[in-house]
Formats: sequence, structure tokens, C-alpha cells
Amino acid sequence: MTIKRISSGGEFEAKIGYCRAVVAGGWVHVAGTVGQGDDVTQQCRSALFTIENALTEAGASFADVVRVTYMLPDRAEFEPCWPILREYFGDNPPATSMIECGLIDPKFRIEIEVTAYLPE
Repeated sequence: MTIKRISSGGEFEAKIGYCRAVVAGGWVHVAGTVGQGDDVTQQCRSALFTIENALTEAGASFADVVRVTYMLPDRAEFEPCWPILREYFGDNPPATSMIECGLIDPKFRIEIEVTAYLPE
């Protein structure tokens, strides 16, 4: 089995020692991804953009995502993201979880992690 590691060049990748995504055994595992912006919806879109780039480099797309986990420090901020998430996943909804938890920096309002299955 070949393992491919994909980096997005994010500041925490080098500090912590991880990569944005790992492709192994037909699966794409995208690490928890935060985004930039002043509010949760801007950060949500930014994180999805970074995830999309990793999926594309792996040979996958949002249509191939089978699992997504959303992590937010305030669950009340999840609902404003729903229309954005429908844009990306509406036609191909994955299994999903939302967890309320602390993130690595209080400026971050959402972190998104996905798993995709590579098309054959």
C-alpha cells in the first residue's frame, strides 16, 4: 500500500508535526482544518476551501466524502454554517457529527475534519 502525504503549508503543520491529508488504502483522511475570517461563516468557507484543495490533490472531491466532523467552541454558531455546508455536501450528504469543544486558539470558531473514499 502506498501512502501519500499532502501538505497545505499551514503554520500548525510544521509546529505540531502533521500534514493536511493522508491518502492510504483508497481513503483520504483530511486533518481537522480551521479557516480564516472574522466570524464562523467566513471561517467555515475558508476551511472548506483548504479541504477542497487537499481533496483535489488526492484525486477526490466533496462528492467522495463519507464522513465529516464539525468542532465548534460554541454549538450555537453551528446553525449559521448550515447553508454553506449544504452548498458543499447537499447532493452527497456524508455521515456527520458536531462536537462542542475548545479549539487550538480562541480566534477559531469552527474546525472541520473529513474522510473521503477515492473513486475507482
